[in-house]
Parts: sequence; structure tokens; C-alpha cells
Amino acid sequence: MAHTVFAPFVFADRTFAIAESRAVWWADQRALLVADLHLEKASWFAARGQMLPPYDSRATLERLSAAVAATGARTVYCLGDNFHDSDGPERMEPVARALLAELARQVAWVWITGNHDPDVGNLPGDVVDETLVDGIALRHQAAVGVPPCPEISGHYHPRLRLRVQGRMIARPCALIGDSRMVLPAFGALTGGMDAADPALTAAMAPARRIQAIVPAQGRALRFPVTDGANPASACG
Repeated sequence: MAHTVFAPFVFADRTFAIAESRAVWWADQRALLVADLHLEKASWFAARGQMLPPYDSRATLERLSAAVAATGARTVYCLGDNFHDSDGPERMEPVARALLAELARQVAWVWITGNHDPDVGNLPGDVVDETLVDGIALRHQAAVGVPPCPEISGHYHPRLRLRVQGRMIARPCALIGDSRMVLPAFGALTGGMDAADPALTAAMAPARRIQAIVPAQGRALRFPVTDGANPASACG
């Protein structure tokens, strides 16, 4: 298994670090943050006639296990849409179920519920709607319209589009603004939303400036997404 490298960046006057696996490490809290695992998404599609390899949960949990090993995390916070649907825990194949059980023995596990999995059933760990850690709210979806305090959420699966050597590529990214951070989707079988999509920029409000954090080769690369009201050309 490839070594997991985390690159540091600052949000809300605190230092975090992001890996190419899309996990975020909060060293001061000895905590890993991940969002939108969408476990058992393939089996959800299979039940509807679209046959996909049934190993997405296994692949996602193996990457999360590597991040735990690389950091020595004591707590894992999963920021909602942990399963693709509320019946997902019942469909887990034995290897994925054993991986989850082993991870939950190693660390304190906190499931934050999302719109796909309002009820995650009888799983190891604690289940909450949201929680507050060192003054930062951890929730599934940005609380737009709520008086801003530092907040970390998921839900939107942000991806940054860049033109590189004449062609467009898209990379999962974290978005940070004045008081909000939106994490990339961690799941092996997840798509993404353009970082400059109006739904995402609205979710980051109020933010004078939004930046995308892209992990690459051990560095946390920063790209402007908006500067005031103007989208940056990097996201064109």
C-alpha cells in the first residue's frame, strides 16, 4: 500500500493537512476528517440493475486505514453521506465489514449523519447530527444563513478544473473561505461538482475569497476560485 503523505495548510487559524487520498488531518486534535464515503454505492446500483464491481467500500476503507496508520489518529470524524443509503450497513460484504470493525477498534469513531444516510443503523462508534471541536462546527452540509463561525462540512464533492498543457483536468479539492471549509468526497465511487459552481460558492457565503486546496506530490497547492465576485481563470 502506498505511503500516505499529508501536506499542511491553515484554516481558521489552525493547521490542517491534506493527503491525495482526500483525508484531512487535524494534528492538534489527533483527528482525521473525511466526508462522503458513500459506502455500498455499488451495491445500491446493482440492486437497480447497473452492475458495478462490489468492492468500493473495501477500497474506501483500505485508504482510510492507510491514513490512520500514517497519522496515528485517535479519532475519525466522518462528515455525512457515510453510506449511499440507510440500508447500506446491512449490505456490506464481509471483508469491508471486518475492515470497518478493525478501524473502529483502533480509533474513536464519530459518524455525522448526511442526507443519504440519516440513519446509519447499528454501527461501531457514535452517531451525531453535528458536533463542535475546538470551536469549529463539523457537519455534513454548510449551514448557509446561520451566523458564521468556523465550520467544516462535505456534501458537495468539490473538484477543481484546470487547464494543463492544453487540456482540461479535474482534481478533488478542499474549498476554504473566510469561515467555511468544504471537504472533497473521500469515497472510491464518487463524482464531483465544479468548485466554481454557483451552488458551492453560495454554500461558502459569506466569503470575500474562496480558494481550492489540491493535494499533489506532498504539497497543498492553492488556487483562487473566486476573488470578490469574479471566478478565477484557473477554474475556467
